Amino acid sequence: MTFGSLAIDHIGVVIPSDDLGERRGTELEDGVALFVRAEELGYDSAWVRRPKTGLPSASPFLAAATQRTRRIGLGVAVMQMGSENPLRLAEDLAAVDALGNGRLHVGLSAGGAGMDLGYGWMTQLAADLDGYRTGEGEAAIASAGGRQWRLRPHAQGLRDRLWYDAASVRSAAWAAASGFNLLTGNAVAENAGAFQAAQLAHIEAYWNGYAGGASPRVSAGRVILPIDGADARTRHRYEEFAASRLERTFSPDGERRARFAPAIVGTAEQILEALSRDPVLRHVSELRLELPYDFAREDHEQILSDFIRLVAPEIGHRRH
Repeated sequence: MTFGSLAIDHIGVVIPSDDLGERRGTELEDGVALFVRAEELGYDSAWVRRPKTGLPSASPFLAAATQRTRRIGLGVAVMQMGSENPLRLAEDLAAVDALGNGRLHVGLSAGGAGMDLGYGWMTQLAADLDGYRTGEGEAAIASAGGRQWRLRPHAQGLRDRLWYDAASVRSAAWAAASGFNLLTGNAVAENAGAFQAAQLAHIEAYWNGYAGGASPRVSAGRVILPIDGADARTRHRYEEFAASRLERTFSPDGERRARFAPAIVGTAEQILEALSRDPVLRHVSELRLELPYDFAREDHEQILSDFIRLVAPEIGHRRH
């Protein structure tokens, strides 16, 4: 069986963070350990998911991960800029990127407490990371070393590793015009059509409007649960998890008319069949494996191992 229509050359993993730190750092350590394990297995990037609740700041977590890994890209998906201070965040991210020798990836959205400020603050964050002057006259940054005109440390290339989590055609077009890479996951909003058709429309709007200097990148996320290395009880839990999420995929949900992709559960062969039927994946070269919440660390490790060994090579991925 061949799956030549897919050419996925970058595979990342998204690690949930809702309960990180609840037991005096045990979950934080488990999260960092999963980053280490992903690197050992040959994943190209590992991202920590920062939802509305859970991990309060991704920067300390990612700083720890820079010291336990050497190769793998380190990311956060996503930071809601409506709740952030652009300059303060830029300084934190630049420091993390310096610690990781240029491996940081930053996923952003316009959401948060100050949503009306989100787009403008993303633009400001990008400008600060680009090394532009952060102010003029009295707006300059005062420090013990005098007035500071440039972000320190300057994170060379981090501007090109900013991603926007677009859930609508409008936001995808904005990301393109603003020179951000595009994250698209297992949910889309503001569209009454089928999930895959809506997501393809977002990607098309992005490619048509991209105005950045570097080559743009588009990454799609999917919840995928291989069962080859799982015992019978674990397989049953995975199937129950997927079934519990199935109803929400049938029709638009909530005020934003969100559409969701179903979780994919099965053997490697069954997963490959499902991926080969996904038209979105024929238009991207990067795939993010999104790990579910409320799963144990050993579940996540089994999923990581099965997917990279049994599925990834069949969809074009080669260990870099």
